[in-house]
Amino acid sequence: MAEVLRAGLLGVGMMGRHHARVLRELDGVELVAIADPGGDPHAVAGDLQILPDIDALIGAGIDIAVVAVPTRFHEDAALKLAAAGVHTLVEKPIAHTLEAGQRMVDAFAAAGLVGAVGHIERFNPALQEARRRIEAGELGAVYQVATRRQGTFPARIADVGVAKDLASHDVDLTAWVVQSDYERVFAQTAFKSGREYEDMITITGRTKSGVIVNNIVNWLSPMKERVTVVTGEKGAFVADTGTGDLTFYANGTIPLEWESVSSFRGVSEGDVTRYAFAKREPLRVEHENFRDAVLGQDTDVVTMEQGQRTLTVVEAALQSARAGDSVVI
Repeated sequence: MAEVLRAGLLGVGMMGRHHARVLRELDGVELVAIADPGGDPHAVAGDLQILPDIDALIGAGIDIAVVAVPTRFHEDAALKLAAAGVHTLVEKPIAHTLEAGQRMVDAFAAAGLVGAVGHIERFNPALQEARRRIEAGELGAVYQVATRRQGTFPARIADVGVAKDLASHDVDLTAWVVQSDYERVFAQTAFKSGREYEDMITITGRTKSGVIVNNIVNWLSPMKERVTVVTGEKGAFVADTGTGDLTFYANGTIPLEWESVSSFRGVSEGDVTRYAFAKREPLRVEHENFRDAVLGQDTDVVTMEQGQRTLTVVEAALQSARAGDSVVI
């Protein structure tokens, strides 16, 4: 493989334009080709011509590719890239159906290529810091993860509902933070904006390791919220992935003297710490992990298998909402 990886980008819309910027700034990678049937709405091509389709992109002679087109087009592009021997990062969710996702997983495994999915929240500095500290035992046993991802409707999302577009982030980050897959889910959805897809979902469940999970996601809130709360034996971590802040609320160690309170045998309030740490751009960290995985290093890249697992949980949640019953995964 060449010393510098030749990169191709399919799709330069809302996410694609950011991929273009990061690919251009990444050491060891050169963005050599861009393809988008819809042209270049954000004028990111620079001195590159905009190629018409995936076949033209492959024809440019690339080592790695980023696929940032609408979800229903992921499978076609990914299978062609796998056949051409190109390591590929597709935006999340992995695909529009589980069958399509599985074909992608199989194709990249059979070709011995790195196939990755852009579940970017794993690379958020607040969650990376939380995960490091949980692994170091600072929380003790983990009891519960609660996430809230709420905001206004993004007009650009036309082909999936809020579950696949947004809840997939929370399912992936939750399983990653606690290092255990979802085992059972119960979900409820609402359809309030006159579209065929849900715009609100609440998923409650449990991981195989016994952690209780709750994910609240919608496109119907006038305020934007991106919060993950991990509660455990020694306190709680609150990660704001919008700002990258991580705060630790410790359980108190000071004995309570006030009688009416001290009869309650739960935890008490202790110190609150907001950590200071380097806050790197998640997309850049994601790209570095993908690049290093292609170079054969052990990284935190989100594999297609993991992306497929996340889609499986989201589909189970949607099935649960339709049936009004919990679903074992």
